[in-house]
Amino acid sequence: MVLHDAPSLIPFPSSVQLGEGSVPLGSAHLAGDPDAIALLRPELEGVLGSDALTNAGTTEIVLEIDPALGSAEGYTLTAGADRIRVTGHDAAGLFYGTRTLLQLLRRGERGWSVPEVRIEDAPRFRYRGVMLDVARHFFGVADVERWIDRAVALKYNHLHLHLTDDQGWRIHIDAWPQLTGAGSGGDATGGPGGFYTKDDIREIVSYAAARHMTIVPEIDLPGHTHAVGLGYPDLVEEPAITEANIAEAAALGQPLPAHGVHYAAWGVGHSSVKIHEERTYDLIRDVLAEVAELMPGPYLHIGGDECLGTSAADFALFFERAGRLAAATGKTPVAWHEAGAVDGLVPGMIGQYWGSVVPEDGHAAHARRFVERGGALILSPSDRAYLDMKPRADHPRGLAWAGIVPLRDAYDWDPAAVLDEVPAASILGIEAPLWTESVTTLAEADGLAFPRIAAHAEIGWSAQNGSERTWESFRGRVAQLVPAWEASGIAVDRAALDDENTPEPAVGPGTAPSIEETA
Repeated sequence: MVLHDAPSLIPFPSSVQLGEGSVPLGSAHLAGDPDAIALLRPELEGVLGSDALTNAGTTEIVLEIDPALGSAEGYTLTAGADRIRVTGHDAAGLFYGTRTLLQLLRRGERGWSVPEVRIEDAPRFRYRGVMLDVARHFFGVADVERWIDRAVALKYNHLHLHLTDDQGWRIHIDAWPQLTGAGSGGDATGGPGGFYTKDDIREIVSYAAARHMTIVPEIDLPGHTHAVGLGYPDLVEEPAITEANIAEAAALGQPLPAHGVHYAAWGVGHSSVKIHEERTYDLIRDVLAEVAELMPGPYLHIGGDECLGTSAADFALFFERAGRLAAATGKTPVAWHEAGAVDGLVPGMIGQYWGSVVPEDGHAAHARRFVERGGALILSPSDRAYLDMKPRADHPRGLAWAGIVPLRDAYDWDPAAVLDEVPAASILGIEAPLWTESVTTLAEADGLAFPRIAAHAEIGWSAQNGSERTWESFRGRVAQLVPAWEASGIAVDRAALDDENTPEPAVGPGTAPSIEETA
């Protein structure tokens, strides 16, 4: 049933039964799974105070795993009679149950408490991702870890790192040291750039894994490779500059790309590796092998988008071969949906759809072909899920090539309704990308992402027909979470919640239906 006083939980759980009282947390102790306790203790102490958790605390908080309970990543949470019990189907489910517990914390006249409640919960999709573009703007390890903290608090479980692009190469490769030696020293906005050592990557992977998040590395190929040419100019073509590139550069006051020169601008589609040069594939084989060795997760993203200066025949020749090289690492290759045009794709490759929520120009057909070849799809419609699209026209950051994406549009779409003739079982999940042409700090990233990142978290986790999966419910709940986000150092775009910035939802197959309140 619909809860008229629904707790401010995002994403909203599968089932919530509220009691009438509350469970005090002025004196509490933790028991159960040591790994879960190690993560939760400092978080609780940061809210409740360091003296609230003692071995003799009155309220017992039990954290446990029971594989007989529910399904993967699922959990139950019960609070009542001086005891809070969080039980996960697996370690990930237990962790997500503790994320819900943290959102339940309330401070009243008598101090901190949680409501008496029973929650049963499990995710809709097994892939719930965010993407951080560290190529256009480089974020150090500490900032990436803070981004992970933001995402896992909303039950995201994949972080897609866009590690390479025209403006910079961000991961050290032993066999090809000039990729970072020459290719990492700048970004899209004139900043200093930077790159991750292998130890840096190991630290990020470890930090993410402890929080049940999988890192998905992307090496963008064959386009978006201008930075490769800074260290290895013989492996990259001369820029294929179009009239559109010239017009955009003039409008933005930015330079055009020049072969072998760092590119501090935003244009796309002008670069490509040399597809008919055998040494190109030596580089790609070595890069993918070294990246795969660092990543315990199952996926290896090889790009494939916006190869505007590459003929269809050359693109197909390259991607068939690059796909086989990626699969040879033991990983499942992932590519942007344009690669679906290639007949010889590796079977089982995952496609990432970034077209509009109402597909255009054959994009849906390209996406469907991944499914036809035994793969699956990740949905990232740019006019709904791209966090770098401006939430309103006067927002100081972000772009608008896919349109203005206010909070309501970010919330009101259904991944299962975007692509015709794609069964729901073939949708691996959703991802909310943040491209960083206009971003220079984590605070600026926050200002574009929050609160829209919460909308996509609910889309990825909560059932489409859930009682609280409505705009009215979500808007109220997200407003209640804003103070807690800000207290944790997140720069939230509060204007996104204003009436004038929440227009009626756009019409399209992804629009969520209105759910009437029932008794």
